[in-house]
Amino acid sequence: MTLAVEAPHTVRPLRQLSLEITGRCQLTCDSLCYAKSGPKQGHGSMTEDDWNRILDEAAALGVEEIQIIGGEPTLHPAFARMLQRGIDAGLRIRVYTNLFRVRAAHWRLFEHPSVSLATTYHSSVAAEHDEVTDREGSHAATRGNIVEAVRRGIRLSVAVLDGGDHERAEQARAEMKVLGVHKVRVSQVRPIGNAASAVLPSVSSLCGQCANRKAAVLPNGLVAPCEIGRFLTAGSVKDTSLASVLASDRWAVLAASIPGRQDGTNLCPPDCAPNDDSGCGPDNSGPCGPADDE
Repeated sequence: MTLAVEAPHTVRPLRQLSLEITGRCQLTCDSLCYAKSGPKQGHGSMTEDDWNRILDEAAALGVEEIQIIGGEPTLHPAFARMLQRGIDAGLRIRVYTNLFRVRAAHWRLFEHPSVSLATTYHSSVAAEHDEVTDREGSHAATRGNIVEAVRRGIRLSVAVLDGGDHERAEQARAEMKVLGVHKVRVSQVRPIGNAASAVLPSVSSLCGQCANRKAAVLPNGLVAPCEIGRFLTAGSVKDTSLASVLASDRWAVLAASIPGRQDGTNLCPPDCAPNDDSGCGPDNSGPCGPADDE
């Protein structure tokens, strides 16, 4: 389906557009995953053509950076093709991956100068990391691929989630620095998704900058102010263009409903990682399918 794209001047250029292309992930992260991803989740109702249309529109609208997330984005059967399309369109692209499994073809794409990686590291102690992800061997796999990314000179940032054990978080951060990762930050777990328990999602959980030159397209085509603000949506790109959604009164009302924060945490990190847990798994942009889920 071809949809008309409104003139770029109708939309304030986005700094970052996150494309959550799947809910599938090899990991589960029962206590953390913002998107409730997992091995049994699907890729959503957005087709490859739908995502390609959004990539093309993002380039036309002057989006500064695309973030491809999930679930585990590399599990989507069209991941490599979509990433290459974004590169060919001249987009700067960040892939938020759990780095559990990386194909040789994906390493070659990740080495492109327009591409950077982000992941989440839960603990320098293997058993603790594996307990979070509910996947034995996930620590060794992720750590090994972090080392490989550094060796290849790929731009990489790592988020360490602090769920209350500050010492463990600082040890993990220090280990990443020793391994040669220059961008490492410790972030607090926010009550969204699996981390919410019985708490209803609230705008108080957001950083205050969602919808401020940021947006996210979810696997079902709904547009949210960011990955964490997935409980707030203002239209779908399956039946209209992204520009139409962002220029709508509904989007303006949604953006106005998100209060700024006065506690010193009002600015999102440069990557504004989904709960900083997008690399965490199941619902963190993930690989696609049993064949990829070794």
